Amino acid sequence: MMIPELLESKKMTLYKLSKNSGVPYTTVNDIYHGRTSLDKCTAETVYRLSKELGLSMEELLAPYLRERANFELYKSNICHRLKELGDIDFIIKTLQKDDIGKLYRRKWYPESLYLLAMLDYISRENDVPLCTKYEALRSVKLEETLYPASVLAMVMVSGEEKIKEDALSQSIPEFLRHNIVESEVRNVI
Repeated sequence: MMIPELLESKKMTLYKLSKNSGVPYTTVNDIYHGRTSLDKCTAETVYRLSKELGLSMEELLAPYLRERANFELYKSNICHRLKELGDIDFIIKTLQKDDIGKLYRRKWYPESLYLLAMLDYISRENDVPLCTKYEALRSVKLEETLYPASVLAMVMVSGEEKIKEDALSQSIPEFLRHNIVESEVRNVI
């Protein structure tokens, strides 16, 4: 878990974490709000925070050390997870793990919105009511439209911008809501 989730689960304030750990409040506040990454802090800061939170330094650092995967690989992994779990289990596990919220708090907006779009699409396909927890995120759009790499490659090779227009017109509405072009999530190998 990252610092915001840890504090929430322990019902601890930033002030209390700072005071009890001896780490300056400004540092704790910057880590909490993502202005400073915990993996860039001194070993002493990580040690003091981990001790106060009741975790090993490795456990505290683990979420901050995960590297961000290529977006195309991320999309593929989500589609494969859907295929492996099935629609209903995918919905349940995605909601239980709150990956959408975790990704959004990390400021990994394309991944977060892609997963939300997938959840909403699968919910619609199965007549499952939408989870209201993510209602505010449903109006969030990426600044630039994200096209699949295959569409961009075809445009580069052919020089035909119409390929983008066609992909846009065939996109699943739940994805398009976030400026993500996606037309096929089930046909994965």
